[in-house]
Amino acid sequence: MDKGKFVYKTAGDHYKEKFGCKVYKLSLDGGFTCPNRDGKVSTGGCIFCSALGGGEFAERGCNISEQLEKAKARVAAKIKEGKYIAYFQSFTNTYAPTDRLKTLFTEAIAPDYIVGLNIATRPDCLPEETIALLKELNKIKPVTVELGLQTSDDTVAEYINRGYKTKVFADAVNRLKNAGLEVITHIIIGLPADDPVATTRYAVDCGTDGVKFHLLHILKNTRLAEEFQQGRVQALTIEEYAQILKSCISVLPGKIVVHRITGDGAKKDLIAPLWSADKKKTLNYLHKYLQKA
Repeated sequence: MDKGKFVYKTAGDHYKEKFGCKVYKLSLDGGFTCPNRDGKVSTGGCIFCSALGGGEFAERGCNISEQLEKAKARVAAKIKEGKYIAYFQSFTNTYAPTDRLKTLFTEAIAPDYIVGLNIATRPDCLPEETIALLKELNKIKPVTVELGLQTSDDTVAEYINRGYKTKVFADAVNRLKNAGLEVITHIIIGLPADDPVATTRYAVDCGTDGVKFHLLHILKNTRLAEEFQQGRVQALTIEEYAQILKSCISVLPGKIVVHRITGDGAKKDLIAPLWSADKKKTLNYLHKYLQKA
């Protein structure tokens, strides 16, 4: 990037350094649920979470090998060369017995075109035997664990029904890092009475290797939609989001990878903010804003 511009490490740069080529993620569904839905921790999930557990764009309904082939075929037209990461995205992807996890994850990393494994989960669903399994798989192909922190403020976390205290996240990152695993932290921008810059600093202090920033989407059939309709939650404008996003990225050390600068909910379920439905326009605006000196 040109001197004087706002610089941060992107996922594209990170993967080219790590794998020597462009890398794409193939989103998979392992058939998991979540302890925040089935009653072990709570019911209903986090107030922003959709019926598909954040995996709206994941393949599903068949075995993992078939999902990989379907996902690869879906993106084949726009991908001329490169490798892929198997990404278990929907719900909590370590919320199962270790034997089942081993079967699913081993199948996912078997193809030659798969160079790594990403697993999205909750920090309270990482018992020692699961981390031991991930450590062993990491010897075969690189394993990255994505943790849904969202906020470091326990009061806000209680409001969104996250279901665990922030210190649980810190402990999980510590144990994952000690096992030699890469960690990505999910952070939401736009939660009521929250400070995402403080959350970003907290994630860095805990030792995260990367971050994914998400815009707070209000989706149909969620408890957040009820809060929005009753006026207790406001949707950010794109200008507000861009300003906060830049403030968050500004506190990141250069080695921390920014894997995502926003997320997009399914258009058919989106209530607000409606500007986010145009993904290309949104990303163009954010990239332009971030590159201002």
